[in-house]
Amino acid sequence: MITTDVQYRGTTVLVSACGELDAEADGELRRALEYVTSAERVLMIDLHGVPFMDGDGLLHLLDLHRRAERRGLRVLVVGWKIQPRELMARIAGLPGPASATADRYATAGFRELLGERAREARARTDSRTDRLPAGG
Repeated sequence: MITTDVQYRGTTVLVSACGELDAEADGELRRALEYVTSAERVLMIDLHGVPFMDGDGLLHLLDLHRRAERRGLRVLVVGWKIQPRELMARIAGLPGPASATADRYATAGFRELLGERAREARARTDSRTDRLPAGG
C-alpha cells in the first residue's frame, strides 16, 4: 500500500510517496494532480519513502509523469531507493550499475522505452501466471 502527501509550495507541487509502488498505487497517484491549477509550474515526486517498486508501479509513475507534462508541469523525481532504481535499469536493459537511471528517466524517449518494456514485462508475467495450475 502506498500513501501520498501533496503540498503546494509557491509554483511547485510536492508529492511525497510512502510505501510500495505497485499495482495498488494507481488511485493514490491519480489523486496527486487533482487540485493542480495553472499557477503551478513544477511537480516534484519524492520517492524517499518508497523502498519497493514493481513493473505496475513503474507504469503508474510513468502515467503520472505524462499527465503532469500534459498540464504543462516540469516533472522532477527525486529520492530513488536502490530497488526501484535497479528495477528501472533492468526493465530498460541498461548494463552495469543503475546509478544514472534516474537521470535518464528525465528524457521523454527514455520514459517511452521504459513504459513499453514495463508493459512487455507485465504481459510476460501475466501469461506465466495464467499457465500455472490451480492452487500452484
